[in-house]
Amino acid sequence: MTDNKTVIKWLDEMKELLTPDKTIWIDGSEEQLESLRAEAVKTGEMIKLNEEKLPGCYLHRTLPNDVARVEDRTFICSRSKENAGPTNNWCDPKEMYKKLYNIARGTYKGRTMYIIPYSMGPIGSPIAKIGIEVTDSIYVVLNMAIMTRVGNKVLEVLGDSNDWVRGLHAKCDVDPENRYICHFPEDNTIISVNSAYGGNVLLGKKCFALRIASYQGWKEGWMAEHMLILGLQNPKGEIRYIAAAFPSACGKTNLAMLIPPKYLRDKGYKIWTVGDDISWMKIGPDGRLYAINPENGFFGVAPGTNEHSNFNALESTKKNTIFTNVALNLDDNTVWWERLNDTPPANALDWKGNKWDASKFDKADKSTYGAHPNSRFTAPAKNCPCISDEFDKGEGVPISAIIFGGRRAKCAPLVYQSKSWENGVFIGSAMASETTAAAAGAVGVVRRDPMAMLPFCGYNMSDYFAHWLEMGKKLGDKAPKIFNVNWFRTNDEGDFIWPGYGDNMRVLNWIIDRCEGKADAVETAIGYVPKPEDIDLTDLDVDFDTLKSILKVDKDVWTKEAEEIEEHYKKFGDKLPTQLRSQLQNLKNNLASM
Repeated sequence: MTDNKTVIKWLDEMKELLTPDKTIWIDGSEEQLESLRAEAVKTGEMIKLNEEKLPGCYLHRTLPNDVARVEDRTFICSRSKENAGPTNNWCDPKEMYKKLYNIARGTYKGRTMYIIPYSMGPIGSPIAKIGIEVTDSIYVVLNMAIMTRVGNKVLEVLGDSNDWVRGLHAKCDVDPENRYICHFPEDNTIISVNSAYGGNVLLGKKCFALRIASYQGWKEGWMAEHMLILGLQNPKGEIRYIAAAFPSACGKTNLAMLIPPKYLRDKGYKIWTVGDDISWMKIGPDGRLYAINPENGFFGVAPGTNEHSNFNALESTKKNTIFTNVALNLDDNTVWWERLNDTPPANALDWKGNKWDASKFDKADKSTYGAHPNSRFTAPAKNCPCISDEFDKGEGVPISAIIFGGRRAKCAPLVYQSKSWENGVFIGSAMASETTAAAAGAVGVVRRDPMAMLPFCGYNMSDYFAHWLEMGKKLGDKAPKIFNVNWFRTNDEGDFIWPGYGDNMRVLNWIIDRCEGKADAVETAIGYVPKPEDIDLTDLDVDFDTLKSILKVDKDVWTKEAEEIEEHYKKFGDKLPTQLRSQLQNLKNNLASM
């Protein structure tokens, strides 16, 4: 398959360590993938679904002890503990290699080693990177074939280069006590043992695309970010691109696949999806920041996805999709999950494969759920009705605006613009969201998640902030404008004030107008806030005074916020860039003079 000496040497080491009975290279052909699907159905690893209603779709169940990412078992094994920083788990790489190799040794005996050459990003793109994952799981092979570009063409592009990421996955015994997901940034290496859940074993996803790639970007002068990418098309046919970062449960996928309200659709506005989760960004020949989605599919949370909440995401799952840990409707061999519709199947198996009684469903008791709350769909991006024409083009799209956001009931206004790139980095570094009833523990607790990268930054987060500041210097006046949005302001009864969903398009239009100098704004202590008359409320059940209320900057609330940001910064110690401390002091001074 390849003459690359670095690849051959590493694979020889893996074969000696893992002792597989058989080795299969994944060539990317539909014929090979179809034979693997048939084998997975034969062994019970996957269930073939109704070919008429869900063509090419399958159901997979993980073990109940293996249903989500395990952050306490996720390590950044940099050679120096300081390089991992205060927000990552760290272990000395020599110690961790020894531990992991002892766990994995011989575990492929009686199994097949599948070798997956894959490209993160369009094959041959100047922003793309290559990885090779070995696994003993057909489920991993088939998911990676959806989520990345796999096969022989990847090896042709790699040639004899050593610039590729090594990925070892071994199911072992799926033992949670010996489960580790480890990253060795200086070695371009990822090792995952004792898990078979997608988020831990599809090594191109968070492991490579964020933890390893963020480190690569730091060293090579580009950015790997936990961001969606969308294209906003105006009635003239002009398209402007936005990248946006949100913590979980803040509507990231909904925004990426937004359907404008009828009033704006009729005028000719459209949204095109470039990516729903990850953005790799490099400075292009013209000095602007260009982004690609390094993924080739969507690994989405199923519960809550329906034709009303996210029509385009649901449409993406209608063919050639792998569903994980959802309920199986036995009457027509299709799948179901909570809030898919209001008619749960009367004859179904739950996500564990047990008979499910929908009449006993209790939202507060997860043991009564048909689908696991973190059940997933792995769907090809090309299935999405609003996928961008730029999706498969390797050059990337020029980013006009970067958006940060989170759930804040009383703090952040609906939208505001940073006063500068430095100020924007400050806003991102202090990004926070409040816990909801869906999360364990108290409701309304503020959790800081800088740039939505807290679980995914592969090196010291202080250095990550400094890298952002450095990128701003390189971009100069061609840097994207930075904004913050908050769709989640509530009234005294706790109800959301802004309608959200498609109507967020109205805010996006103001953001693009600001980028192009077409809209005015009011300078406040925290940044530039829209003039209420510049947010289009046509056909919207929100009056002018209500809009003014969610654009308000409350001095007392923000004074408390500044104190909490100062506390948040303490964990970074002396490594925190001085520019961010200065930005915090500026905020305090601005608030004092309000």
